[in-house]
Amino acid sequence: MSTEVTQFSGGRMGQRSELHMSSSSFSSSSPSSSSNAYSIRSTRLRKVSQTSRLLEEQSGVQRKISGVMESFSQVQKNSEIPAGESIPDFEDRPRPFTAQEGDKAAFKAKVSGNPKPTVTWARESGKPLTEGAKIFYDDIYEQYVLKIKNLTMEDADVYKCVASNCHGDAIYSVSLVVTENPALDFKKKLKKRSVEKREKKPPTEEEMLKILSGADKKDYERICAEYGFTDFRGILKKLKEMKKKVDVEMVRVLKPLENITAKEDSNVVFDTILELKDPNIKMLWFKGDELLRIQYSLGKYEVKQLGTKHMLCISSVCLADSGTYTLKVGDKILSAKLTVLDEPLKFLTDLKPLRVTERQTAVFEVHLSKRADTPLVWKFKGKELKRDEKFDVCVSEDGLTYTLKIKDVRPSDTGDFTISIGDLTTTAPLFIERIPIKFVSHLKNVRVKEKGMTRLEAEMSSKDVQVRWLKDGRDITNNPRYIFMREGKRAELIIEDCDLEDSGEYSIICTQDNDSNKYVSSSNLTVEERFATVKSGMSDVQCPSSSPTELSVVLDDEKVDGIWLKDGKEITDLRGVQVVKQGAVHKLLISNVGDEHEGQYTFRAKGAESEAVLNIANPPVIDPTLLEMLSSQPVTVKAWETATIKIPFKGKPAPKVTWYRDGLELVENSRAVVERDGDSSSLVLHKCVREDSGTVMLRLKSDCGSASATVQLNVIDHPKPPQGKVDFLECSGKCITMKWKAPRDNGGKKVTSFIIERRMTGKKSWIKVGEVDGETTTFCNDMVEEGKPYQYRIRAVNSQGMSDPLETEQVHAGEPIEPPGLVPQPQISDVTKDSVTVTWATPAQDGGAPVLGYIVERRKKGSSMWVSISKELIQDTKCAVDDLVEDMEYEFRVTAVNRAGEGTPSTSNAVLAKDPTRAPGLVGNLHVIDSSNTSISLAWCLPELGDNPTGYILEVRPEDGKDWTKCTKIPITGTSYNVGGLQERMKYFFRIRAVNEGGIGEPIELEHGVLAMPPPDPPKFDPQGKVKNQMVVRAGCTLCIPVSFTYFSPSPDVTWLKDGVLTRDREVITKGKNHSQFMITSCQRSDSGVYRINICNGCGEVHYDINVHVTDAPRPPKNLRLVEEVQGTVTLQWDHTPDLTDDEHTHYIILKRDTSTTTWFTAAERVFSRKYTVTGLFPGRKYYFRVIARNLIGDSDPLDSKEPFTIEKEHENITLHVKPFTPKHHEVKPGILLPLKNHAVRCGNDCTMSCAFFGFPMPQVTWFKEDLSISDSPRYWQSSADGVCTLTIPTCTVKDSGEYTLLVENKLGKAECKCSLVVFDKDDNRLLERLTQDSRKDKLII
Repeated sequence: MSTEVTQFSGGRMGQRSELHMSSSSFSSSSPSSSSNAYSIRSTRLRKVSQTSRLLEEQSGVQRKISGVMESFSQVQKNSEIPAGESIPDFEDRPRPFTAQEGDKAAFKAKVSGNPKPTVTWARESGKPLTEGAKIFYDDIYEQYVLKIKNLTMEDADVYKCVASNCHGDAIYSVSLVVTENPALDFKKKLKKRSVEKREKKPPTEEEMLKILSGADKKDYERICAEYGFTDFRGILKKLKEMKKKVDVEMVRVLKPLENITAKEDSNVVFDTILELKDPNIKMLWFKGDELLRIQYSLGKYEVKQLGTKHMLCISSVCLADSGTYTLKVGDKILSAKLTVLDEPLKFLTDLKPLRVTERQTAVFEVHLSKRADTPLVWKFKGKELKRDEKFDVCVSEDGLTYTLKIKDVRPSDTGDFTISIGDLTTTAPLFIERIPIKFVSHLKNVRVKEKGMTRLEAEMSSKDVQVRWLKDGRDITNNPRYIFMREGKRAELIIEDCDLEDSGEYSIICTQDNDSNKYVSSSNLTVEERFATVKSGMSDVQCPSSSPTELSVVLDDEKVDGIWLKDGKEITDLRGVQVVKQGAVHKLLISNVGDEHEGQYTFRAKGAESEAVLNIANPPVIDPTLLEMLSSQPVTVKAWETATIKIPFKGKPAPKVTWYRDGLELVENSRAVVERDGDSSSLVLHKCVREDSGTVMLRLKSDCGSASATVQLNVIDHPKPPQGKVDFLECSGKCITMKWKAPRDNGGKKVTSFIIERRMTGKKSWIKVGEVDGETTTFCNDMVEEGKPYQYRIRAVNSQGMSDPLETEQVHAGEPIEPPGLVPQPQISDVTKDSVTVTWATPAQDGGAPVLGYIVERRKKGSSMWVSISKELIQDTKCAVDDLVEDMEYEFRVTAVNRAGEGTPSTSNAVLAKDPTRAPGLVGNLHVIDSSNTSISLAWCLPELGDNPTGYILEVRPEDGKDWTKCTKIPITGTSYNVGGLQERMKYFFRIRAVNEGGIGEPIELEHGVLAMPPPDPPKFDPQGKVKNQMVVRAGCTLCIPVSFTYFSPSPDVTWLKDGVLTRDREVITKGKNHSQFMITSCQRSDSGVYRINICNGCGEVHYDINVHVTDAPRPPKNLRLVEEVQGTVTLQWDHTPDLTDDEHTHYIILKRDTSTTTWFTAAERVFSRKYTVTGLFPGRKYYFRVIARNLIGDSDPLDSKEPFTIEKEHENITLHVKPFTPKHHEVKPGILLPLKNHAVRCGNDCTMSCAFFGFPMPQVTWFKEDLSISDSPRYWQSSADGVCTLTIPTCTVKDSGEYTLLVENKLGKAECKCSLVVFDKDDNRLLERLTQDSRKDKLII
């Protein structure tokens, strides 16, 4: 792939730069073609524009950037992208922007990609975005926006939008052109020249003519005002006369333009001969009144000049190019007319009918008289055809021949094919000849025993056929008695559970479309009768591989034959299997059991069947040949590639798989992944490095045995740089001889050569001066200039690539005055978050002249830009650097300077700008968390003093040893570690120290030694014998809590507690070796609570809690109060029964009684609140009221009013005369007057929600919770009267949270409204605070 990008930027005329990129340049940068190279996927130029000199001179406005640029590129990081994922791309792309000073600009982009890309904005020049720039994401339009306010000339630049994800980058660059605002510019100039105007004298007339001759017309008046020239009209008149004289003398026409007549698609040239006094005079070409933009015509127009001959070339003319073309040069205007002749479009050949055999390719072809501008359309049965796997639509290179290919024609392709272009249309039919059907295999005669299953099969030469089945001449295709199967070219008839009536002749008849022939195959089916029963059946068998076994079935009929099936298929040629029949005994003998023998076996006879399962149990085994191959052939992989080691094995049951590297168990992480697939295991190491080389072992272990396999992993890479310092054996004016050492690490491959490069001091580019083989470590460079300073670098090369270079110090050819030598590596001290101190020593060689001073520079790590910290040379060997950014890494370099120039800079190590790190303190709480016969696991806490550690050094010492040994080669990063490889029952001592950049902390030692043995087990409850943690018992019944636990030695102590206190004497506790039972024969309400069984022995302690609730008929409510709030009604209020919170089924019954009777009448049922209004009372009467609590157990004692309550009569002295009114009932569709409001209720409180509605006839009210009707639920209480409905939820729980809906409907329609209920815990202060804030914003009731 080769891509050329042309970009215009800077200047009025625009400078053109070309960037050539090829796939070879990218592939060479990669160590291996198979690795994940970082390559450019596609680079496209979207739009390139340039502001011409003419437009700039006419506008008179200066621009910071004259070129308008818009480019796009995509960079792909991975060679393969998983399905469903993609590299970033732009859906909506930013556009170039042009604005004046003081205005604002906005760039918008919409990106796509999976994973979701991150988007950044930057300037092409590398300058940071100005303070007026703002970057944000528009959630509504899903766009990334860059806004710049109060534009200045410094904002003009090319801006990049970069979208990145793990698969690649998408970069879109657009330009921002900022023009000077004449109003602002005029004000600035007035301010600057206000003083000058007072001092300068007005110019003369000749001087003013010179000034105005180079300015734009619209600026004449402003310029005259600035210079104080008052005769504005007079100077304009003289300026016009002067320009006419100049123009008359500038252009002379020797040959005018001539009219041209041409055909379509031909090339046309307008030419004229002009004698020009000024070769740089403007020449403008017009078509009609429109200026031709030659640079944007994409090659349509081209202006050429040969001496005094000037030409306008027009390529591939069409009818739209007809018209008058004009050339304007000075005051000369030359015109000529272009006439384009049009030829009619027609078909030279019509489509011809085709007859093609099925499965062949049909080709239609048509020829046109000329190239068509409108697209040509192929159609089949009125539907337009597109190019795909079936149809191939192509056009010849001259655009005159159109071809349609129909591949693999089928009968469905028969019909008329049409080609049309504009009003031209031609049609031809396509006929398909069918291939006769042949039977690859015919139906075969079958004999089957009664109740058995049989199949009749046939295979045809084609699968596109219609099949019918006949029995004795009758069609049975739709008979449910038979099973018909079609798979490709095969057809099957299956008869399960055959009867004697199924005997007969069966035929299959095959037909196909557009073929009148019928193709038949027949066979006979014979069903035989036989019966038997099983006297002794088979039983399941389990045995090891390679051992013999047998399966036996005894029938009650010796003459009955049976068949053996394995996994539902008849056993015919299974290896090592022998079927034996001895009278009524049927045996299946397996001499050498293998994996293929494992499965379910079935013996089937007429009326008899027996089944058994054969399983194999084998220790894990790895093929010895594979083991030998793994040990002799190491696995070699290139660096940064993925290494996959897959080892198959055998073993049942499936063994435990463990991978080791160099004796240490591999822990899975992002780089090391262990995969298990059936009978194999794979170790996948991503992005391998040289340190991954070593011995890799797979260990398999199961109850039947163990096995292991070892393989050597070798990771190869490019070599390390040559070692040490390069020695110069000779440095004369004729040659420079050097010597070096081979690299320490050859990257796993032999070093084939060394490449030597050279550059002169002060130059940046390196030049290759020689190459020697891998065995040679010396080189002589005889192409030197005496007295010149040089610097060399050496690279080692192997088959994987080149190493990093080993650079030499500056060396001179001879003994002239040289720049000073390399300053010893600068040392960084006194590091703080915003400053450091750089110190260095004088160079060992001053180059023959005294050192004048030092240049100290700094840069951010990873950056290529060095910034000097001082404009003057530093005379001392110590320097303080301030104004650093906290938590940023910096590098510093020092260069010595003498009169010969600058020496080689010496770079310091990278340093992080932050306050000094303190060494960590003592590690806290070192303790043992687990142990076994070969390992001990320890854990610890972070140090309380000092800075945070970066790792820990854990050391171990056996009881009989004196020396401490580190457990790991590198510090441990976590706060726990498992020490393995210990001797069983040996006591070990441990100590640990924390380490960070500030140093190593003091050690802390484990107080006591630890034995390498498993810890004793604490008591455990039997999970099968656990009782439920919630129990409900009725008062007066027996409470029994049985608990089982495993057997321990020594036997544990068992104690029972109620609500944290030892139980009283009412209970009966029985204890056994592995169980205990707690029982109360007659429980009471006071027995409710949390019961805990506590089991402990010397090894540990466990407990289990059971929440017991003793329920009974509810206790009565208290404190009944009567209030007449509305005349004719009584409102009752009382205190809740204490049992309401413990039983959700508890509610109240309201009764009333007139003092004139002893009978109580029910006023209300299922009341959950502690307030109710009784209606329907008669004035002047006295009433008693009663409240009863009720649950599923029964009723409480009644709570009666102590005194009768009198309903007052209406005042008799008030007489109201009301005119009789007959209401008119208008039917009204239901509607909501006052909707429901959202509620938030503390757990245990009541919630009441109300809504007002209208409608006639009176609507029916229905309540829903989360789309489920709750109108009939006893959990809720509801009422509806006079257009107001109320729903009450007593003692709310978390389960009551959700969305509630009220639906009112009558025959005219329905209406609904919704609200949400949030039930929160009394201790959830954060939720309560959030709900309080929401209640201020929204309509929320708390």
